[in-house]
This record gives sequence, C-alpha cells and structure tokens, in this order.
Amino acid sequence: MDKCQTIIDRTLAGNRLQDDDALALLTEGDLPALGQAADTIRQRKHPEPYATFIVDRNINYTNVCKSQCKFCAFYRAQEAEDAYVLATSELYQKIDETIAAGGTQIMLQGGLHPALQLEYFENMLRGIKARFPITIHSFSPAEIVHMAVQAGISIEATLRRLQLAGLDSLPGGGAEILDDAVRQRVSPLKITANEWLDVMETAQRLGMGTTATMVIGMRETYRQRINHFRAIRELQDRTGGFRAFIMWTFQPGNTELGGEKATAWDYLRTLAAARLYLDNISHLQGSWVTQGQSIGQLTLAFGADDLGSIMLEENVVRAAGTAYQMSIDKMTGLIRATGKIPAQRNTQYEILKTF
Repeated sequence: MDKCQTIIDRTLAGNRLQDDDALALLTEGDLPALGQAADTIRQRKHPEPYATFIVDRNINYTNVCKSQCKFCAFYRAQEAEDAYVLATSELYQKIDETIAAGGTQIMLQGGLHPALQLEYFENMLRGIKARFPITIHSFSPAEIVHMAVQAGISIEATLRRLQLAGLDSLPGGGAEILDDAVRQRVSPLKITANEWLDVMETAQRLGMGTTATMVIGMRETYRQRINHFRAIRELQDRTGGFRAFIMWTFQPGNTELGGEKATAWDYLRTLAAARLYLDNISHLQGSWVTQGQSIGQLTLAFGADDLGSIMLEENVVRAAGTAYQMSIDKMTGLIRATGKIPAQRNTQYEILKTF
C-alpha cells in the first residue's frame, strides 16, 4: 500500500498524526485522498449537515504601525499623509451599520501605534459595550504585547484590564508562521512565536476563547508549517482554549516581501493536513477572502466546516490588491451549492439561524 495512504489510514483509525508523517502527506500525498480523509474527520466532528458563517465587521482603528512587517501593505508611518486614527463617531457608525446588517461581532484590529496607550483601548471598549449589544472579538497578540509594554505591566494584567472593560475574546492575528526563522525574515520587529503563544495561553486561562491562525506562502518550508501546527496543538492540549483554526494565503501585492501567491492546490493540501493534524480543535475555517468563492466552496470538501465572515469591511487583504465581495445571499447560495445547509453562527460557534 502507498505510504501516504497508510499514514491516512492510521490517522483515521485514531492514531495521532506525527510530524514526519504530516511532512510526507504535505510533500507526497495524493490531493483527493487527503481531501477525502479531511472530510471524514470533519464529518466525525460535525455530523450535522451545516456549513457555518458569521456576520461581522473588521474595523481597523488605525493604520499607523511601528512593526513595519514586510508582508503588509496596510501599515503607514505615523507622519504619513494617509495615516489615521479612527474617530469615535465613525467607529460607532460602523458598529451601528454592522448591527443593522445582522452582525453579531466586531473585530477591532490596528497597527502598533506608538501614541495609543492602554487607557485608550479601555475607553474604546467601555464606550462600545455601553452602547451596543455586540461581541468584541478583537486585538491580536501583537497588539496586546504592545499595550502591555506601553503600560509597563504584564500580559496578564493587560488582558484582565481589557476583559474588565469589555473584551470578549481574542482573534489569532499575527501568528503568520509560528517559527522564528520565518518571523525574523518577514517581520523582524514583531513578537516572537513564544510571545504569541504566551498571550493566547494567558487569555485562555482567563476564560477568553480565542482562534488560531496561519498564513502560508511566505517562502516557508513544509517543515516550518508543521512546526506551526505542532505549537498550536500542544497549546490546545494544555488549555482547550482555541475555538477554531483559520488559515489563509499571503497576498504579495504592494508588499515589500513580494513573491508569488501560493497556489489553490497548495492551500487545499495544507488545509486538509491541518484537519488531520489538529485533532483537538473543533472548527476549521476555509478562506474565501483570499481564495475566492470557488475555492472557498472546495474547502468544505477538504476539512472545513465554516466559511468565516461575510466581511462587511476588510482592509488589510484589500491593501495587498485582493478583493472578493460577499453578502448573506451570496454566502448562503455558495454553501447550498455544496449540498450543505447554510447556518449563521455567533463567535462561540453556536448556530443562530439556518437558511
């Protein structure tokens, strides 16, 4: 029997996928066989016939960032003509529009602005919670570390203060590849892999659910991708705090890093391998935002059970020259065409309604 099929069969029989076997699947595995195996795991975890999505808005409160990552086309220097910090009135207007569109979550994310202190974010959170019935799923680990450094306090103290002010959960932004050799090359001023993991573990121990993310296609090796999988799985073994794993591809347009986009087949292969490897994470999200709608549909046959957000607003990927539009009608039609029942969920992955 083919070596990769033997590995797949062992994994489907309940044996935990190990690094060397995962590497074999990524480098030699048959793509349809990988997809079929990932779909089998998805069916076991989620036997119901739903594919889920969320209605939310990604609000970038500033584009000023001292991190200057080579893969980012969004950031600006503080003195740049088009640098901004979002006015409170505009922030509230965006949240009003989100709720009017059926949104249940906002994701506040921005650059590491040298002038914004922890109190700024506490006031922002309190103001939102006083006015709107919405989940605040916001601030990447890099932003949390930046706030802690600015305030001269620990990560835990920072997270406690944000939680008290209204922060509900943490997205996994800034993970990219959790391998410091890659991080030194693409974002040398950003937090290390261990710092990212430490923020996540601290948040999870404080009772915040979080998500894990990954960006492929920055000339990392397959082994480095597996290092990322392992770091996520080991933390999940300790805490159980990751609600989902979300992977997308680097968009090289307008960036200093440049290069070619990862292919759709590389994306689907890595997505399927993630579903087999991350046996302790419930939900796997497919990325129509970077892949487009057709590949977004295919992810539902390669291990994904969720298609993320319809994205009422998205600026970071768009700044790199990639823009796909989505609506609730389009999303539900896309899901229905795969033979699944479209279901709107909340941040906790609870189904709110089906279509």
